[in-house]
Amino acid sequence: MTMRTAFVLVAAALTLAGCGSREALRPAAGESLPPKPAMAATQPTPADLLTPRPQERPERSEELLRQSEERRDDRFDLPPQH
Repeated sequence: MTMRTAFVLVAAALTLAGCGSREALRPAAGESLPPKPAMAATQPTPADLLTPRPQERPERSEELLRQSEERRDDRFDLPPQH
C-alpha cells in the first residue's frame, strides 16, 4: 500500500467517524415540535417521538419450528372439481 493510499484511507475513516456524532435532537431554528396529540397528557419529547411503539415493532409471538413435523390433515384441501 502506498503512502498516498494510506492517507486517503485514514482521511476517509476520520470523515466517516465524524458522521456518527450524536447530540440532543431539537427542532430546527424557527420551527417547533408537532402539536400535542388531542388525548395526550403532555407534549411528547423528541425522544418519545423517535421511540417505536409495539405496533411499529412487533415482537415474534410464535416459536420458530425447530424440527420437521408431519402436517395435520386438512379437510378443506380438496382436489379441484372438473
